[in-house]
Amino acid sequence: MKPKITHVSKKKIDSVKELSKLLGEKRTIMVASIKNIPASQFQEISKKLREKAVIKVPKKSLINRVIDSSKNEELKKLKEKVGDSIAIIFSELDPFELASDLLENKSSAKAKPGPIAPEDIEIPAGPTDLPPGPAISELGALGVQVQMEKGKISIKQAKVIAKEGEKISKGAAEMMGKLEIMPFKIGFIPLSAFDGEEKKVYLEINIDKEGALEELKQSFSKALALAVDLGYSSEGTIKFLLGKAAAQEAKLTRIATGEPEPEAVPAQETEVQGANAAGHEEEKKEEPANSAEGLASLFG
Repeated sequence: MKPKITHVSKKKIDSVKELSKLLGEKRTIMVASIKNIPASQFQEISKKLREKAVIKVPKKSLINRVIDSSKNEELKKLKEKVGDSIAIIFSELDPFELASDLLENKSSAKAKPGPIAPEDIEIPAGPTDLPPGPAISELGALGVQVQMEKGKISIKQAKVIAKEGEKISKGAAEMMGKLEIMPFKIGFIPLSAFDGEEKKVYLEINIDKEGALEELKQSFSKALALAVDLGYSSEGTIKFLLGKAAAQEAKLTRIATGEPEPEAVPAQETEVQGANAAGHEEEKKEEPANSAEGLASLFG
């Protein structure tokens, strides 16, 4: 019995060769989700990244075959993230820089009925390009007050038509489309990556710039407080150390001279004094003679 001969198309052979070549040449091999990205926006994002990366959308079986052909065991871990609706991105950027670029190159997208609003979505006050007609009643159904200006509908007052965390209604989605309000951001979502330079695989890539910045600020504050407490001298701590030294000097002077410590004024009392000072400001202006007499009595 003759063995079965499987015919492999030239196109598939060429694809395997190209992917294998990229796999060996590029520093970063990233798996990214492209789920729910329309073709037009996929092309737009790809165009923006053209100078930084090569983007391929191969079949799952094909990319797995190419990964399996590699002798690098770390690289083979990427197969865990290879599923449906994914793109393979090859780049000379390091994985986290590439992931950051992907997140920054998201495109605005129109709302559809059903998804959860990422934040409060409102129709702003002001003129629109909508002509009078069905749109008036559609806006009214959403609680939006309108008026006519120069033959077009104008929004009297800004109105939230979809609250954060709630599903977007059909009427709200349709009106957002008519007014070109696009509350969603869609783009490539980095899932995992292999760094050929470091020979490491990152199965989870989470980029949160705002969170990282806040964490850095908190760490700096704690480090600064510790450095001042330890008396560590540097450009960043010197002014705090001088202030601390001045306070200690003042305290030693009071101890040496027997001068009593200044009384701490409770916060509540400080507020009352502030309010009284503001309330009596006019009285002081009206009675200069009385003030002078008071000062005279103090000095004899």
